[in-house]
Amino acid sequence: MIDLHSHTTASDGQYAPTELLTRAAAAGVTVLAVTDHDTVAGLAEAAEAARAHGVELVPGIEISAFIHGRECHILGHFLRPDDEDIARFADRLRLEREQRMEALLERMRQLGYPVRMEHVLAVAGDAQLGRPHLARVLVDRGWVVDVKEAFDRFLGARGAAWVERFKLAGEDAIRLIRNAGGTATLAHPGSSRMERLEIRALAQAGLAGLEVLHEDHNPSVRQKYLALAKDLDLVPTAGSDFHGEAISADHRLGTASMPPELFAKLKSRAQA
Repeated sequence: MIDLHSHTTASDGQYAPTELLTRAAAAGVTVLAVTDHDTVAGLAEAAEAARAHGVELVPGIEISAFIHGRECHILGHFLRPDDEDIARFADRLRLEREQRMEALLERMRQLGYPVRMEHVLAVAGDAQLGRPHLARVLVDRGWVVDVKEAFDRFLGARGAAWVERFKLAGEDAIRLIRNAGGTATLAHPGSSRMERLEIRALAQAGLAGLEVLHEDHNPSVRQKYLALAKDLDLVPTAGSDFHGEAISADHRLGTASMPPELFAKLKSRAQA
């Protein structure tokens, strides 16, 4: 079973890399990509755990970017974890995320919710700060029922506490991944509402894959993007987008897989 999309506590996942690999092996996953948001901090621990469990680790990252004014998520696979440009990018994003979190907290306080940075840090630990950490604080304090409500009411693009974020062009995200020896894949295009125009522009910039098999894609959506992948010469990929049951209960390890021949095709594009 080949799963090319998962997260650890290095970003917004529930489990540390070692625990993630333990659970992946138990679920029958033989190849797992660890693709934390804007960081590769969890890959060293993940590599050690993968060896212990006999799982092939695909070193990766998930980068938030924009194409034609629309947010998209670009997965990097097979990249060099020690790449200097990736490290500089992660450092820049860590600072930007801290500044954005301070602004989000100020908006929440103005709305009458007295949440502070120490509350978020207690949830996030050493991970890259992100809105899901604040969402979990809001859930824990009983101000919202679940993470979805936190985003719908406060933290999403139309939420009352929304703060604009640093915007990286999709082409630049792809270039960063390719320069680090990796392949770039567009994550969950259905959830991100990506259409042919945007996907074609990313393909022209060097996109290699399209995440067709994703828990949020129903059969008709999968067929739509499978046809697009074929038409644009993109490798159809699969990913559970696993964060942990407490964060996203409907995204489970072992529920998304791709044929070995397509995995080999994606890997060959990294080596080309």
